[in-house]
Amino acid sequence: MVQSFRRRGLLAATLLSLLPGAAWAQGDATGGASPIDAGDTAFILISSALVLLMTPGLALFYGGMVRRKNVLGTIMQSFIAMGIISILWVVAGYSLAFSRGNAFIGSLSWLGLAGVSAEAPSEYAGTIPHQAFMMFQMMFAIITPALISGAFAERMRFGAYLVFISLWSMLVYVPIAHWVWSKDGWLAGMAALDFAGGTVVHISSGVTALVAALMMGKRKGYPGEEMRPHDLTMTLVGTGLLWFGWYGFNAGSALAANGLATAAFTNTHLAAAAATMAWVLAEWALRKKPTALGAASGAVAGLVGITPAAGFVTPMGALAIGVITSLVCYFAVIHLKPMLGYDDSLDTFGVHGVGGTVGALLTGVFCTLAVNSAGKNGLLYGNPGQLVTQIIGVAATWAYAAIVSGILLFLVDKLIGLRVKSTEEDAGLDLSQHGEDAYAL
Repeated sequence: MVQSFRRRGLLAATLLSLLPGAAWAQGDATGGASPIDAGDTAFILISSALVLLMTPGLALFYGGMVRRKNVLGTIMQSFIAMGIISILWVVAGYSLAFSRGNAFIGSLSWLGLAGVSAEAPSEYAGTIPHQAFMMFQMMFAIITPALISGAFAERMRFGAYLVFISLWSMLVYVPIAHWVWSKDGWLAGMAALDFAGGTVVHISSGVTALVAALMMGKRKGYPGEEMRPHDLTMTLVGTGLLWFGWYGFNAGSALAANGLATAAFTNTHLAAAAATMAWVLAEWALRKKPTALGAASGAVAGLVGITPAAGFVTPMGALAIGVITSLVCYFAVIHLKPMLGYDDSLDTFGVHGVGGTVGALLTGVFCTLAVNSAGKNGLLYGNPGQLVTQIIGVAATWAYAAIVSGILLFLVDKLIGLRVKSTEEDAGLDLSQHGEDAYAL
């Protein structure tokens, strides 16, 4: 009889431990209940994996748009970020971005992940382990410098690229992340809203992309020589992976499996759908052909635009942001770039820089406390001051990213040289930088 009761008790305990949110199963050091929630932790770990998937997705998105002699070199520029940025992040990047320091940069108190526990909760999200939050933020740090590579595709030396993104991650991305997302960042103190990275990820990378395109000059033969994408099928597969991963990017930024995550998920999808249709219809009306590349560009533009607003706006606000961002990005890519004559190879500035700026500003128009009580009301809800705050955040990010990126590019160019030789550019990055051919059969 005693053994029977013991077996039943063990079975009941096992079943209860499998239930989401069975936090009691993990005790703290004092023997009390841990605040760690199993459901929230699982959600953030899955979201982290989704965000990481976006970088290979970006590799395919960019890889399909270059000429076939440069496809491996372009994919490698995204892929290698998963290696080098991960190491920099755990050594010092995370500590400088998120630990308590001053209004502009964190301290080294979490150097080498000292004190970043897999058991104790994060001060940024009390129901998930500190290490889970660190990993989630790592994935943002990885994809951001990879985005920049689209601006100088087909012409940067691989060694120079590694040095540049390493310096850029620590000196541009980390400080801006601290300003916006840390507990003591100066933009956070002003209540500048950026739910998932409109300023931190897209404006910082997009503005840097414009500076890089201007400083490195045009591709050999641009714009007279034909430079069509070599494989738009690859680009569309990459777009699908980006769209899929973006749910982790935005919904995961709620840092819990809750209603706010649901709102961000919904807004992400609606903005991307609206932006896809807006770009395609604009292209169809003005250029007489709806293209696959246009659909892909529109989808990404909408995803960029909704990123800062995902957890602050209603579904109808998300639709509006998607349409407006898409049309402004369309103008930037189709008209502004030829008008100004710069060679942003894969339209990183036109989509991420412009889209991130538009999205951050529209957040100040459409945000509402009805969606997120931790946010603010925007212009449409009687608070024009929030739009002013968003403008300050955008302007500061633009200025800092442009100035520091320009200095870093100048230094790297002087020390080791940014651009491949003319003969290497003719041969392509695949052979000249990696000694490989993507389509050798």
